[in-house]
Amino acid sequence: MPLPLSSAVSLPRKTLDSSLSLALSLFAGGGEMALSVAKCPSSSAAARLAPDHSPLRWSTLLRPFPRTVLARSVAVPSSKNWNLGVACKQEVGTVAASSPKEAPSKNVEIGGLLGLSSEEYRDVIGPNSSEREPTVSITVVGASGDLAKKKIFPALFALYYEDCLPKHFTIFGYARSKMTDAELRTMVSKTLTCRIDKRENCNEKMEQFLQRCFYHSGQYESEENFADLDKELKEHEGGRLSNRLFYLSIPPNIFIDVVKSASKSASSKNGWTRVIVEKPFGRDSESSAALTRGLKQYLDEDQIFRIDHYLGKELVENLSILRFSNLVFEPLWSRQYIRNVQLIFSEDFGTEGRGGYFDNYGIIRDIMQNHLLQILALFAMETPVSLDAEDIRNEKVKVLRSMKPLQLENVAIGQYRSHTKGGVAYPGYTDDKTVPKGSLTPTFAAAALFIDNARWDGVPFLMKAGKALETRRTEIRVQFRHVPGNLYKRSFGTDLDRATNELVIRVQPDEAIYLKINNKIPGLGMRLDRSNLNLLYASRYSKEIPDAYERLLLDAIEGERRLFIRSDELDAAWELFTPLLKELEEKKIAPELYPYGSCGPAGAHYLAANYNVRWGDTASDA
Repeated sequence: MPLPLSSAVSLPRKTLDSSLSLALSLFAGGGEMALSVAKCPSSSAAARLAPDHSPLRWSTLLRPFPRTVLARSVAVPSSKNWNLGVACKQEVGTVAASSPKEAPSKNVEIGGLLGLSSEEYRDVIGPNSSEREPTVSITVVGASGDLAKKKIFPALFALYYEDCLPKHFTIFGYARSKMTDAELRTMVSKTLTCRIDKRENCNEKMEQFLQRCFYHSGQYESEENFADLDKELKEHEGGRLSNRLFYLSIPPNIFIDVVKSASKSASSKNGWTRVIVEKPFGRDSESSAALTRGLKQYLDEDQIFRIDHYLGKELVENLSILRFSNLVFEPLWSRQYIRNVQLIFSEDFGTEGRGGYFDNYGIIRDIMQNHLLQILALFAMETPVSLDAEDIRNEKVKVLRSMKPLQLENVAIGQYRSHTKGGVAYPGYTDDKTVPKGSLTPTFAAAALFIDNARWDGVPFLMKAGKALETRRTEIRVQFRHVPGNLYKRSFGTDLDRATNELVIRVQPDEAIYLKINNKIPGLGMRLDRSNLNLLYASRYSKEIPDAYERLLLDAIEGERRLFIRSDELDAAWELFTPLLKELEEKKIAPELYPYGSCGPAGAHYLAANYNVRWGDTASDA
């Protein structure tokens, strides 16, 4: 938790700009500076720099230098006025910093604060700078679970393999299971792979990585066990500047217990502490808000990294680049040219023995409320002021707040049943022994959403998500309007949809971007064909596409929040789906059954037809 502040002083922006020679570093519009403010009677302190009375970022000491307060790496975006608050830390309580008049000579006063030149800064740091080098300690809470074994540890190894992790880092697994360091390394080693395009020194790299992995067994709600973890982390940190990242790969009902214990007993005393939280973030607006309140008892919002791994996928991250850096697309990105947008998620397998977990959430909570809605917000947002995380997330929130809550008449739900295909019998959802008999939980849902703003008024955004379908795919399909007065409409007969241009962004598998255009078939006649202008990533780029968890873990380590979900963004998302979910459960609405391996229930096609739309993934030339 942040320390209380004392001796806050207002500092005009122009004063900061004029003190460049006295600060360690500073640049207009964003940068860093080092400041010294008076003396502390104790040996530890913290500082906060804030623009216009609004907290920007907490920073802490590089080291607890005796009787000196230093602010470390404080970002300086443009702002008219700044406030620097300083607190000196004692064993119990907090006291105000002493008067600047008691500071050593040669420090020059700047608007009531004291600035250090680069030379003075080095004098304070001292010659043994290696002790001030930062280290990152990554603790995977729930290390014995499937997510940790299959995704998190392999992603961390991939980052190490690509030299993306800091020079000094340590990885700890934490769980209730009894396990030695050697047993953890054996477990982790079974899931590690090297890049296809870069296999040299693979075994050597694996061994080096595994030697950085350790294990600590403990209870999730035990502050004492986390205090023991803290001691082990300190041993590996070796007195360096300690930054700590906790990845909560655990069920959401124990998030708050872990955060409480880690915050009180194992957070960094002289660096940053961040926590990655996995979905689901509650079951509805109320439970989500309660979870957020619980987390914020022990963490600041900028310490919480709510992860949605779909935001880390290559084609989703490329979405804004495709739109904002290509002139051919941005003018078309509105109701004037776009007829509908389809967000499609399908899996060709069922719950596979995980029905107990899935039955508690269903496809709407599991896929639509987070993955697909996040993609929709990125797709539909206005141009952000900058690529700064807050500017992007602000625009996403505006999109979500411009949407009306889903109504039952705009939704179709389904549940897969048993089916025999090619001589193979596939079980139905309720045939899964982990699923309660007579369950009404949907394994398929389709929905029509609308954004009430000038850009998207009247354009249906159709979502579709399901399990045990014909194909596995995740894609965004943008269907453009018909060409007014099309000279060649006779060549397409009465089916003008065949003449519609369509932009397809295939997120997975076989990542690709392709545009469907009308083209003349070579020959003497006038025969038209719909062809693809195709960017297939596997053909164009030889480099293997990183897993989404790699990108998101690296962003969390670097403090980049652009691809993580803010609390108000989460609230707005739940407000759209909570009324629908409650109505489905209260009225016990039965889902339409569809065969395992089919294209889903007929209700989805009727829903699309209500808006004069055909699902693009069911077309013959999809």
